[in-house]
Amino acid sequence: QVQLVESGGGLVQAGGSLRLSCAASGRTFSSFTIAWFRQAPGKEREFVARITWSSSSTSYADSVKGRFTISRDSTKNTVYLQMNSLKPEDTAVYYCAARRTIVNEYNYWGQGTQVTVSS
Repeated sequence: QVQLVESGGGLVQAGGSLRLSCAASGRTFSSFTIAWFRQAPGKEREFVARITWSSSSTSYADSVKGRFTISRDSTKNTVYLQMNSLKPEDTAVYYCAARRTIVNEYNYWGQGTQVTVSS
């Protein structure tokens, strides 16, 4: 069974940085895509970034492009989201999700980690 555990959230001032981690376990992930989503209060969950495990190909939402970087460490089975130049509008619960690369639906989710950016 795939398990995803997020960590690294917290409170930071605008302009600051945080690094989120997603520790994945339960299988090998060479055929998987791992993504970060976020959900702010009163808003729908939105895509942030994704990485294909085998090729390290990445994709970002326009709202975070140039500020956030997704990466993975295959030796630790961990995906990271480096968040720089944080803005108050980045405040949300951030979720790690996984899917087989050949399908569209993310069917494995972590419990989420809170990121709060103060102005």
